[in-house]
Amino acid sequence: MEKNEIEEKLNEANYNRLDQIRAEVKKEEGIIKVLNLYACLGGNRLLWDNCEVTAVELDPELARMYQERFPNDTVIIADAHQYLLDHYKEFDFIWSSPPCPSHSRARYWGAGSGKMEVIYPDMNLYQEIIFLQHYFKGKWVVENVIPFYEPLIQGKKIGRHIFWSNFRIPNFKSEDADINRGLVSDYEKLHKIDLSSYKGNQRKDKIGRNLVHYETGKIIYDTMLGITQVSKDNQTLMF
Repeated sequence: MEKNEIEEKLNEANYNRLDQIRAEVKKEEGIIKVLNLYACLGGNRLLWDNCEVTAVELDPELARMYQERFPNDTVIIADAHQYLLDHYKEFDFIWSSPPCPSHSRARYWGAGSGKMEVIYPDMNLYQEIIFLQHYFKGKWVVENVIPFYEPLIQGKKIGRHIFWSNFRIPNFKSEDADINRGLVSDYEKLHKIDLSSYKGNQRKDKIGRNLVHYETGKIIYDTMLGITQVSKDNQTLMF
């Protein structure tokens, strides 16, 4: 083996070891590795603490704005559905908010009145719920709008949203429960965002309406964190 090849292999081994050490340190410090799928502008993420977040968003403009809002997060422009399948083992907590239009009551009413095209509901939503239920070892949440049909898998309804998870989400009132068809400025104020620089193809009011309010994200994240910590404490006591 040539000298350069030996040096490259040694460097690669050292880098891998450093990554392992960093991961161990973060685990000791209680830093949670979070995967935030279909991240949009991170409405759910604003008040999360003690976490290392990887956000996946397909819209380049929303990804840019998310990165500006959360400069310390890792932002990836990719298909979140596929990213989950490829990388789920790398995280402690997964939050997924798959696209909701095909499930929404507004879409159903619009199709019924002839104002919108009739389409199949996108079953990626239930694929992810079932996948996480059976394959993921950490804590997880899947969020969507309350559908026009009886959910195929029962979830927790809060405000305009429904949440599926592998831990109990408490009862509370969402701050965005009373705003459904607001102006862009209403959503900007509600979610503490600025949509003026968005140059993509999505409607700005739709972006704002679909965000999970940061207080809701905080309550669910803290609930998950408390359950995870209790589980770790119990495991320590057992030994």
